[in-house]
Amino acid sequence: MEMKTQTSMRTNHKENHPLSKLALFFAKIAEKWLPDAFVFAVVLTIITFLGGIIINKKSPIDMVSYWGDGFWSLLTFTAQIITTFVMSYALALTKPVSRFLENIAGKCKTPNSAILLVTFTSLAASLISWAFGLVVAGIIAKLVAKKVRDIDYRVLVAAGYSGFVIWEGGLSSSPALFVATKNHVFQDQIGIIPTSETIFSALNIAIVTVIFFTLPFIMKFIHPVRKEERLIIDTTLLNDSVDDEEHKQTNFVNDKLEKSRIITAMGGILGLAYLIIHFSKNGFSLDLNTVNMLFLTSVLLLFGNVKELGKGLIKSSNSVGQFVLQYPFYAGIMGMISASGLAEWLSNLFIKFSTSSTLPLFTFWAAGLLNMFIPSGGGQWAVQAPIAIPAALEMGTDPAKIVMAIAWGDAWTNMIQPFWAIPLLAIAGLRIRDIMGFTTITLIYTGIVISVFMLIL
Repeated sequence: MEMKTQTSMRTNHKENHPLSKLALFFAKIAEKWLPDAFVFAVVLTIITFLGGIIINKKSPIDMVSYWGDGFWSLLTFTAQIITTFVMSYALALTKPVSRFLENIAGKCKTPNSAILLVTFTSLAASLISWAFGLVVAGIIAKLVAKKVRDIDYRVLVAAGYSGFVIWEGGLSSSPALFVATKNHVFQDQIGIIPTSETIFSALNIAIVTVIFFTLPFIMKFIHPVRKEERLIIDTTLLNDSVDDEEHKQTNFVNDKLEKSRIITAMGGILGLAYLIIHFSKNGFSLDLNTVNMLFLTSVLLLFGNVKELGKGLIKSSNSVGQFVLQYPFYAGIMGMISASGLAEWLSNLFIKFSTSSTLPLFTFWAAGLLNMFIPSGGGQWAVQAPIAIPAALEMGTDPAKIVMAIAWGDAWTNMIQPFWAIPLLAIAGLRIRDIMGFTTITLIYTGIVISVFMLIL
């Protein structure tokens, strides 16, 4: 959606917090220099292509082949991701959920309370599921912006996206769930590592706790005190209603079926029955397909009829268009960086300078750099773990720490990697350049926190 703004012209003589000044400095840089997310993906493709030629002496023909071989390798995952966002966004548009979120948003009276609420909400939702965190962040930011008219909308949305940084420490952490699953690739080397040693370890709990209870206040300090430096949104552009419009009533069978609650309820009951059977057989195990079934079932049960459901899905589908274009390019990058040996070269470069005590720290940094090129937790794990896990065993480092180092590295640099911000920004109606200057502060702060704990624990 095209955004129109209303910038406050009243002069305020109060000084911004130093963090706000730094964030506004980064914001100006992003506004001038940060390209569209697809341009970013193409630039990373070129860098990877040249890196394979220069560093690993691959021929241009080899690199093109690696790129083409990988280009369609994530089609199943792409479809799962798109389904997750469409269904979770549609769920947020149902009347019960939207009313609940509106009630939460209504508690905000000032910009400070708004920033704190949005960040805390996003952090909590991201601990449950990364997709749920992104969607809730976008929706709650829009609702809060309607209530608090003098807030800087850029910072509000950036606060929501910043909460996403914690997702790999939560219940949907890809590497942690991978090594906790029977018959995983590294089981012969490290066995099955239960989540009690990864997600629920002292290391992870410490990182999550510190970030959860401090990041909202960091984001609050970022918000400009000087009103003339805020970007105030025109709230008429924030309407997400999917209410059914008045139309001529008929007694036709098709109209009756479309307005009947029974149709959607039948689908929801079927999905609910499947979920009960699934969890009774497998325990509370979550993968993308199960998460999508949860969202789909909830959507079917909570929408009033087929007409409302259709409008909700059309509205929510607008948030994922760029995924169809960009994910194949990132799959191509993953193909090049893996097949050319660049991922192995980069991981070994960090490992070469590591000791048993510093390996988790250097693995975290390497994962953060790799995430810029492979913004998929599963994809990054596939190319980095085969190097990092044997190194941990050789140095006597706890493999569980390496698992979480890769996980946190994957989440950390999302703050300056625009890929995962795409659906949230589509919901919020902003551009990537509008928020990345502010999320750079999140990158710096959380990078320090995670690095310290990776070193001392």
